[in-house]
Amino acid sequence: MFCIVRRETLNPILQMTEEIYNETLIMIEDMCLLIANKVLSCLGMTAPNRHMHDALNHELQREQQYDIEALAETVRTNVPQLNQQQRIAYDTLIEAVNSGSGGIYFLDAPGGTGKTFLISLLLARIRSRNDVALALASSGIAATLLEGGRTAHSALKLPLNMQITETPICNIAKNSAMAKILQVCKLIVWDECTMAHKRSLEALDRTLKDLRDNHNIFGGAMILLSGDFRQTLPVIPDQLLLMN
Repeated sequence: MFCIVRRETLNPILQMTEEIYNETLIMIEDMCLLIANKVLSCLGMTAPNRHMHDALNHELQREQQYDIEALAETVRTNVPQLNQQQRIAYDTLIEAVNSGSGGIYFLDAPGGTGKTFLISLLLARIRSRNDVALALASSGIAATLLEGGRTAHSALKLPLNMQITETPICNIAKNSAMAKILQVCKLIVWDECTMAHKRSLEALDRTLKDLRDNHNIFGGAMILLSGDFRQTLPVIPDQLLLMN
């Protein structure tokens, strides 16, 4: 686990300190809470001090570790390759980011038409200015296609019992690094959102309103949802697949 901390801070010679040890315990306990809903003290291990100052803040560092010059070159090279519809979407979304007005946008297009390419350029443009853009996806495969991408369940700490929880929220403390990211990010992308349970989006909405102290939808943050309902099969409860 210490190797994970070392890797995420991009410091291969990082030495063990009390803060790092505590951070590692927190990471282990978060996993135990997610898997078994038990804290470390219940498992016979040392409990972390969650009130200790987060000296690493590796989550925030992760979102600010990009090569700005390389990203700017990526934008300069690839924006001219956008087709007309992609360019309209790109300009509209960048203008919305620059205005800081927030809002919800949905990128709808069939598979293979360049949604990931467009999203990657949006992320590169925002990060090239040293701003924070959070890349989420409903599936692990979709997350790997985005620079810095991760699954929504992992990043947002969504509850596992989504179907039976009427008003779910993300398990993100206000003083955590992820809370800071959600407070300052210029854009939150959720790819393959058509695969997500609607309560996952509702959980993010409640969490952003709380963290940003803003009662507008999604706390006034700018949200880009992307997906293709054409690839989403209908779900019929208690039914079996009929083979003709």
